[in-house]
Amino acid sequence: MPDHDEHHHDHEVHDHDEHGHSHGHGHSHAPASFGRAFAIGITLNTVFVVVEVIYGLLAHSLALVADAGHNLSDVLGLVLAWWATVLTRRVATSRYTYGFKRSSVLAALCNAVFLLVSVGAIAWEAVRRLLAPADVAAETLIWVAAFGIVINGATALLFMSGRKGDLNIRGAFAHMMADAVISAGVVVAGIVILFTHWFWLDPVVSLVLVAVIVYGTWDLLCDSLNLALDAVPEGVDAAAVRAYLLGLPGVTDAHHLHIWGLSTTEVALTAHVVVDNPQRGDELLREINHELSERFHIGHATIQLESGGHAGCASGDC
Repeated sequence: MPDHDEHHHDHEVHDHDEHGHSHGHGHSHAPASFGRAFAIGITLNTVFVVVEVIYGLLAHSLALVADAGHNLSDVLGLVLAWWATVLTRRVATSRYTYGFKRSSVLAALCNAVFLLVSVGAIAWEAVRRLLAPADVAAETLIWVAAFGIVINGATALLFMSGRKGDLNIRGAFAHMMADAVISAGVVVAGIVILFTHWFWLDPVVSLVLVAVIVYGTWDLLCDSLNLALDAVPEGVDAAAVRAYLLGLPGVTDAHHLHIWGLSTTEVALTAHVVVDNPQRGDELLREINHELSERFHIGHATIQLESGGHAGCASGDC
């Protein structure tokens, strides 16, 4: 039987008459205008990392060095997100027929692994410092962390306008806002140390930062690994999709159903749908693609219509 597929992209319409494809609603990429936001955010955070390392070493503050390591991972994350955003907009080629959409998944995976490795080193040093606390220049700790609130808050504002339309932009916004909150925690620790001279509080805060980073990174690691392994993306109910297809008038069966993420923002599906009246195939395809996009946010659906019964699923790939 011939394949019929309809792809959907938000805010984009492309005609491919020779293949009978139509493009409608789906998921959007970060607009090119955010390239400037990424550039400014990367520059600000790089400067802040250098400031934190210098003053962290001068003040003997592991909390500042730990936060510098975290902010360095933020810089890497912004660079990877920017790079992936650029790649996902590149057109498909004869070899990369889906384009470079999966680059956003690879960027997320690399970012998660780098974060976990860096916080492991920070945790090791924090435990060592906890056993042998060192004097900390509390005033330096306070002022540098306060500067971090400004830097992270300003970077978050750069992505505020796009946080509702693109998952990657929303992630950048949320990450920067979380960093501003973490910097606020370091300020509070510095104030307590200033008045109490509880120098052990510096490595304790470092361990708390490590716990927060690991907690926030674990889901990113799991989600990116799942997407890399073509698992059904979070938020898509495969059972509900199958039930929808089987509930369509004239549909007697649906098999070889596969759902996976083309990128961190786009979902694809392929399925064989058995119908009792192949004559209404075009109408049925339009309905299926529209509902998959609107109801399940699946923007790339490839449906193969089959008439009558089918041989079953001897291979188990159903």
